[in-house]
Amino acid sequence: MKRRRKTGSLNGFSSSVQYITLALFIFGILPAAIPALQEQQNLPVNDYKIGTKDLLEIKVFELPELNQTVRVAEDGSVSLSLLGKVDVAGLTAQELEKKLASILDQKYTKGAHVTVFIKEYQKVTVFGAVGRAGNYELIGTTTLLQVIAQAGGLIPEAMNELYVFRQGKDGQKTKITVNLKDLVDGNQDLNIDLQPNDVVSIPIDQMLIVYIYGEVKNPGAIQFRRSKRVTLLQAIAQAGGLTEWASKSRVTVKRTDKETGKEMQFFVNLKKIIAMKSPDIPLDDGDVIIIP
Repeated sequence: MKRRRKTGSLNGFSSSVQYITLALFIFGILPAAIPALQEQQNLPVNDYKIGTKDLLEIKVFELPELNQTVRVAEDGSVSLSLLGKVDVAGLTAQELEKKLASILDQKYTKGAHVTVFIKEYQKVTVFGAVGRAGNYELIGTTTLLQVIAQAGGLIPEAMNELYVFRQGKDGQKTKITVNLKDLVDGNQDLNIDLQPNDVVSIPIDQMLIVYIYGEVKNPGAIQFRRSKRVTLLQAIAQAGGLTEWASKSRVTVKRTDKETGKEMQFFVNLKKIIAMKSPDIPLDDGDVIIIP
């Protein structure tokens, strides 16, 4: 007996227009389109493959003592009353119904009516710069954009890249790096299908601070995002530039070592940087610049 379940994920796109619509939704550009997207999400799924940790509700009309709710074990099997251990991973609910009916035909009763309902599905984890971090069910084929949409889309603090951490059958872990701009611009090669137990990490673009004192026009704290590193010349420009009394030959940069906690300091010849004889200095969070 076939069972259908309404899903919370979008099952594929037939055109690039739909792809772009979802991408815009993820970045918060089309909030008014949410109801229409939700209607699209209520699609029937009957090709879902049962996997580990799925929760199955099994009913046998002729043998109610077999009615039970069981969790699929790590080895892809379930233990059923009277029937013992049965391998179920990789089967659809309909295929499992036929398999159980066949076993019952051989052992107990002919023509048994078996129904299998998947109460809980395999999940992926999404955390970081999304509206609702958490675990999300993989019902049918679920892409990266679809699960981000389920997680409430990206927040403005999202960095330029996300990472998908995946563990293979051999136990080896891999990290897939995806450029968010390319993804939303329509590169469908990046809109990968997710696998059970994938972890999608979307780093938050943290706000960092450096401090600049001395002979600049607007001394004080300067904020910048981690993805947009600030150099020494850029920090001086944001502080309004040098005063006419500033000494450019011996600028001090104080920095705390992240591993030891010790304070270090080094001296920079700003004249050489301006003349492009020395490279500009990238600044780190918490750096203190002193212009004598």
